[in-house]
Amino acid sequence: MGKEPILIGETRSVCPECLLRIPARKIQYGDQVYLEKTCPDHGFFKTLIWNGPPSYAAWGRELKPVTPIGCLSAVHQGCPYDCGICPQHGQHTCCVLFEITDRCNLHCPVCFASSTQGVPDDPDLDEISSWYDMLLECGGPFNIQLSGGEPSLRDDIPEIIRIGRAKGFPFFQLNTNGLRLSREPGYAEVLKEAGLDCVFLQFDTFHDKIYEDLRGVALLEDKLRAIEHCACAGLGVVLVPVLLAGINDNEIGDILEFAVRHMPSVRGVHFQPISYFGRYPDKLGKRLTIPDVLRNIELQTHHKMQVSDFKPGTAEHPYCSFNGSYLLKPDGTLKSSKKQETCCCGQEEPKDKKCLNASEKARSYVAKRWSHAPMPKDIMPRDEAPDSFDAMLTRIEQYSLAVSGMAFQDAWNLDLERLRYCYIHVVSKDTRLIPFCAYNLTSWTGHSLYRGKEAGKRGLAR
Repeated sequence: MGKEPILIGETRSVCPECLLRIPARKIQYGDQVYLEKTCPDHGFFKTLIWNGPPSYAAWGRELKPVTPIGCLSAVHQGCPYDCGICPQHGQHTCCVLFEITDRCNLHCPVCFASSTQGVPDDPDLDEISSWYDMLLECGGPFNIQLSGGEPSLRDDIPEIIRIGRAKGFPFFQLNTNGLRLSREPGYAEVLKEAGLDCVFLQFDTFHDKIYEDLRGVALLEDKLRAIEHCACAGLGVVLVPVLLAGINDNEIGDILEFAVRHMPSVRGVHFQPISYFGRYPDKLGKRLTIPDVLRNIELQTHHKMQVSDFKPGTAEHPYCSFNGSYLLKPDGTLKSSKKQETCCCGQEEPKDKKCLNASEKARSYVAKRWSHAPMPKDIMPRDEAPDSFDAMLTRIEQYSLAVSGMAFQDAWNLDLERLRYCYIHVVSKDTRLIPFCAYNLTSWTGHSLYRGKEAGKRGLAR
């Protein structure tokens, strides 16, 4: 690397081979930062975690931990072994994943859930109803993401949403590969009528050969038809590309251009650089870090979107994510909204009357960007000049595009200080709230702490 190493921080991580908790150091070489750690049994590991610019130091901020509400598990061995969540966690819950099935109609070579392996029975409606009740006892209601497996394999998703709505949960997102939305006429309308707010659509590429490599089958036609059906139903869509270096990272600009052309039905693009848990390639590729994605956004949009337009998230740890938003002006150009908004997560008490509590503000923050678009007949033409203040606000609401990304952690780059501030939690099969990256943490040999048959395994702390 040709640069003198500088120690810029110390934390704890895990061994990628055995998931033993071990000390780790953040070492800077020029504008690159690596996480370095040594397992007493499996040796030395070194993983790129930041490939600036922007600089690692400038992206960070001081964090003030808060105590989660309820649902706390006893601390016996410490992070990441006592999730439930434990009292040492530093962030409130904001978004909760319900894994309502382990079944899937794809067998993606890359899958964080390793779906279809030893599939248990789906939780029934009574069990899911009890999850809602548990979340209300833990400070809810929260944003709900219906996930899996492939959640649309269940026929009772509308009823799952209605049960949650009746209990006061106001925001529902479907994490899906889009096959049922594509192939079943009227399905999008059924979901919209039940109260679904947002479709979080797996969308990796415009090339079927790459879909075959990443997802096992050609999918482009299905993706495009699913978007069309959601648009007709008035369901907002967020495109979710999983990015692999040298595979589809050269399509970042094309995906963003497509999203702009399909506003306001497409409400956002949420990039996810690949994390190595669940199923993943036998050989780990070059990591894409947040700066890599941001620079590619600027380069591939020909500077219509710029690195300076983006900021770290205000709810989670700053090194977990980025976000920005754009308004499409009547002349077809983009205008960045550089105002940094907060979802109030991390505040013990609201600082203003508009922020009644952290989870309520978070719901509003996400819903404003990702919720369903207006029905097509109500959409204001892009070239129509607004003749009133209300019309101007309508245009802003309709023709805004959220662009964001999340750098999930795996056994190679796990920083337990980052994990402590995770606000995306999964309801486990034994009804605990597990931070997303801990829940999906997978060793090189396929063992996990919480997911699947290895769930609940302990005795790894040292």
